[in-house]
Amino acid sequence: MKYGWIVIPAAALMIAGCVAGPNYRRPTLQVPESFRAPAPLPAPEAASLADLKWWEVFHDDQLQQLVRTALQQNYDVREAVSRVDAARASLGSTRSNQFPQIGASGDIEFTRLSRDGSFRLPASLVPSQNRNWGEAALDLLSFEVDLWGRLRRATEAARANLLSAEENRKAVVTILISDVATAYFNLRALDYQLEISKRTLETRQDSLSLVQSRQGGGVATLLDLRQAEQLVDTAAATIPVLQQQIEQTENQISLLIGANPQAVTRGRGFEEQEFPPEVPAGLTSALLERRPDIRAAEQNLIAANAEIGVAKAAYFPRLSLTGLLGGQSSQLSSLFSGPNRAWTFVPQLSQPIFTAGRLKSGVKLAEAFRDGAQVEYQKTIQVAFTEVSDALIAHQRTRETRVQQEALVAALQDRTRLAYVRYRGGVDTQLNALDADRDLFQAELTLSQDKLSELVSVVQLYKALGGGWQ
Repeated sequence: MKYGWIVIPAAALMIAGCVAGPNYRRPTLQVPESFRAPAPLPAPEAASLADLKWWEVFHDDQLQQLVRTALQQNYDVREAVSRVDAARASLGSTRSNQFPQIGASGDIEFTRLSRDGSFRLPASLVPSQNRNWGEAALDLLSFEVDLWGRLRRATEAARANLLSAEENRKAVVTILISDVATAYFNLRALDYQLEISKRTLETRQDSLSLVQSRQGGGVATLLDLRQAEQLVDTAAATIPVLQQQIEQTENQISLLIGANPQAVTRGRGFEEQEFPPEVPAGLTSALLERRPDIRAAEQNLIAANAEIGVAKAAYFPRLSLTGLLGGQSSQLSSLFSGPNRAWTFVPQLSQPIFTAGRLKSGVKLAEAFRDGAQVEYQKTIQVAFTEVSDALIAHQRTRETRVQQEALVAALQDRTRLAYVRYRGGVDTQLNALDADRDLFQAELTLSQDKLSELVSVVQLYKALGGGWQ
């Protein structure tokens, strides 16, 4: 056949183009049209709170500095980076199997023969006692012709594992920023509660002095004095508890930023913390592309799907090539001359015949891992939508609670003022004034908690939407 020499390479290329196993297709997903929330959300647009950079969401300069320090020093982030490096190295090692492995070798042997040995030869037959031998070669150590795509599927799986590790790193960053912000807002809330307690203690001490003077003048009773002392002791007892919580929260922040336990520098006051006036959620479909944990779960599914191809390729023959090209000579100067050249070429074909079900079980195992990865991918998506809905609900409900609590605090402040005016004027009992003071103190502490919950709900919504890893 005139062009028969073309047929063999063409056939080899066609066979090498075959890839065992199924190609990846994203599973069909039921994505809701909108996020569930107590009140109707604004018309979904491409914009979302999560599209903002974290420094555009958190405006406190000190909080921004804590986040930057945490991104550089946090142990979880550093560990995630090391996993990315390991996955990248694994991909390079796996991918190298697709290419020929070539090495160089060479040796020189120097030998001197004995004239008086047990096999003594006439001098005429041994013109020289020295014998030199040289050999140098390029070795084709091992090269598997990827006929059925086994190596390509393995590389595909390794690449997906690398991308999964990178997405997991982004997920760690998102969680870290959320944890740092939450701990910082909690710290500022505790500082604010400590201010309330100290201010209340000072006010109650003034009231106690008034009761003591009135009791000395015979106007107030001993019961009035003991009730005033009770309120002072109650306010004083909250201060050490708050100080303990503040110091422990500082330790928590120190751990997040990868530092030894230490004091934390404050920025804006608790009342000065602010967020964007609106927290749009954006399109539901964008959540699948924005959240790192969803993308990591999909890469795990891609890797598991590629492993099926690796397992199925074990059914088919494997063609391996080894060889050598070099020279052998007793004279180094003529080592690579024509007569001294040497080469070997060894194609090796192997085909499994009976494996007692090992190959079939390997395919079933890979398919089971793929099915599990698909379930995990779908579960991750459902968890994401649930977290966004929970955060939207928390944000709206805590805002409503905070507004009502502010109205309650305003009413109690006016009530306390009027109660003490009436008590000092002698037209009302001290009991009403003390009750009003007690209710106001508790309402102010509750209001600080409501404000903290509202701040944290925005942080949780930002994290649930997949923001913060940019």
